[in-house]
Amino acid sequence: MNLQGGNVVGIGTDICPVERIASARARHGQAFLDKVFTPAEQKLCLAKGDPDASLAARWAAKESVSKAFGTGIGEALYLTSIEVLEGPQGAPVVHLDAKGSALLQAHGGTEILLSLSHDGGMALAYVAIIQRK
Repeated sequence: MNLQGGNVVGIGTDICPVERIASARARHGQAFLDKVFTPAEQKLCLAKGDPDASLAARWAAKESVSKAFGTGIGEALYLTSIEVLEGPQGAPVVHLDAKGSALLQAHGGTEILLSLSHDGGMALAYVAIIQRK
């Protein structure tokens, strides 16, 4: 991660038990997935060997982005406003809808850096909103 020529204008982190996502998916099925994850996120995660861990990491990422913006999830930013996919080399990449893009611009940010991890039944995300000069 190269921050040369840039400033951090927001940070956020979140941790999510994988079982929480597995339980919600078991109880609510596709309705839960559609409320929380974009179709592209669902396709990516459900193709993995441990889809609930991947979904939990994305839940944590969405919460982390909302914390970095200082808004939380709600009217200002929906869960599906934040999409976490994979870049060309497999690293997580954040895509924002119009609401998310407006918040990024309002914060003076130009990009969002994201790190994800899951182990021991927990998923973790860390976000930095960067302003490149």
